Amino acid sequence: MNVNFSPSVLTHIAQGAALAETLTCIAHEIEEKNPELAIAILLLEDGQHLRVGAAPSLHPDYCRAIDGMAADDMGQMDAGNIEDSRLLSGLRDTALRYGLHVSAITPLHSGTNSVPGFFIVHTRTAEQDSSLYRQTMTDAAVLASIAVQGHDAEARIRKAENALLQNETIMAQAIEGSGTGIWDRNIATGEIHYSSGWKAMLGYVDTEITNQIEHSYSRVHPDDLAHVQATMQAHFDQKTASYAVEHRIRCKDGSYKYISSRGRVVSRDAAGKPLRMIGTTTDITAMRALSDKLQQSVDLITSLTNEVPGLVYQYRSRPNGSACFSYASEGIRDIYELAPEQVADDVTLVHRIIHPDDYADYCASLDASAASLTPWHLEYRVILPKQGLRWRQGDAKPQRLPDGSTLWHGFITDVTERKQIEIELQGFATIDFLTQLPNRRYFMTRMEEELARIQRIGGARAAVLMCDLDHFKLINDSHGHAIGDLVLKHFAVILRNALRKNDTVGRVGGEEFAVVLSDAGLDEASVFAQRVRKQIAETPFVFGTSTIAVTVSIGIAIMNAADDNTDASLSRSDMALYRAKESGRNRIEIDVN
Repeated sequence: MNVNFSPSVLTHIAQGAALAETLTCIAHEIEEKNPELAIAILLLEDGQHLRVGAAPSLHPDYCRAIDGMAADDMGQMDAGNIEDSRLLSGLRDTALRYGLHVSAITPLHSGTNSVPGFFIVHTRTAEQDSSLYRQTMTDAAVLASIAVQGHDAEARIRKAENALLQNETIMAQAIEGSGTGIWDRNIATGEIHYSSGWKAMLGYVDTEITNQIEHSYSRVHPDDLAHVQATMQAHFDQKTASYAVEHRIRCKDGSYKYISSRGRVVSRDAAGKPLRMIGTTTDITAMRALSDKLQQSVDLITSLTNEVPGLVYQYRSRPNGSACFSYASEGIRDIYELAPEQVADDVTLVHRIIHPDDYADYCASLDASAASLTPWHLEYRVILPKQGLRWRQGDAKPQRLPDGSTLWHGFITDVTERKQIEIELQGFATIDFLTQLPNRRYFMTRMEEELARIQRIGGARAAVLMCDLDHFKLINDSHGHAIGDLVLKHFAVILRNALRKNDTVGRVGGEEFAVVLSDAGLDEASVFAQRVRKQIAETPFVFGTSTIAVTVSIGIAIMNAADDNTDASLSRSDMALYRAKESGRNRIEIDVN
């Protein structure tokens, strides 16, 4: 006796409806088509006890009696040993007290080979043949297992979302430099938190703006308030994919600015009620009249505020080497720009979009996971027709199937923004912000590498130069530090243009710069120093109608293989620089030791 489940049941599962609602729908449909049956679905709640997850027609007293029953060792439970379990014995005894007979019981299975519960079929008489319902029970248990797996997958997605949201502080630091403010709204509590850049945009400091949403609305221009609130509510009601509005907002000094505010709800409860929303705000006052530039800014803000998509999937690798996605959520349209049906039988299209430099690692990591049945984790790049180059992070747990196939249940998410932030942070750690030259820490690292090369290769050599702008304090005192900074940048450009490919320059102090000339002796270093000194002398710094003559003093030393560390050659070049300063500046001195 089979049950052809209605689209309603399948829709509940596909759309990720609440677990209890889905299980009840499955049980109810079986009972509706088989009135002689009564269904109960028990789920493992705390690792030790079973709770009633669905029992649409059973008497409440019976449900209360079996709710909280102690479970056997769920990890070892399967269809072959249920007959000997304490669980089945207890269920049968309890059912008989209520005029019921446990006709059949089947364990549910999760994607991790655990048993999260049981599907139980009751009959009103003991004589009814349970074999008549075996296929019904099997089909329903499979659907219930899928629903439980989907519920577990949704929980993992929420956990992954929370992990991504924890990176927002790092993201905020990168976005602050672009003149964009960030806000984070807790819809349930009515609180909204603003970044420092957002507050500064309106002329406030951190302590001058409260976190209450009603105070936020009080700053919106009265003529724009209704539109702003209506646009926000439309997004809350899921009528729009994101919140986007341009309106006027009052600054601290009482004036109004035009801003573009964009955001998206990133968290909702099981009923779809919005819980949390994140967005950005940009000052567009000067851009209102420039429609082309305004459109570019809107596109940029949209890309910054788009919700990170994710793919929940089931991936199967067969013994013959073929593979397929036996299940792929709609997120695959964002992650791989493919439809689920395109990968249902073959993964060739996925392989084609993986970056060529990452493809070997991708295949090797899956092979290793399959061989050892250890979790798969990989960050890799894809090249998509619409999105271009993107970073993906995959996590999955494998299991071996009876036919020798390996089945992974996993989640793939977009980590492009995080990878870009990591690259930017790496740059911040090695580059001097003002001159865009390597900073002292990075320069010293390069010096250590150069010393190691000289000590490793006989006959290798390198020259170290210390450069100091003459009378720089006088420039600052006479023209101000802003002009002084521009002079430093002017000199940094001259130094950078003078370097060869293998040379290294760095800003090691206020107006001090150091250079390592690889494979260069004193003669080559002297020629380089003369060229730099001549270039800066012949290229005064010009601002407005004023000109500042700039000269430089340079000390030169040779890096020796016998040096204990990099400080030795740097100290010698520094002493030579000191002699150049003492001898009148605008000159070059060479250490001859």
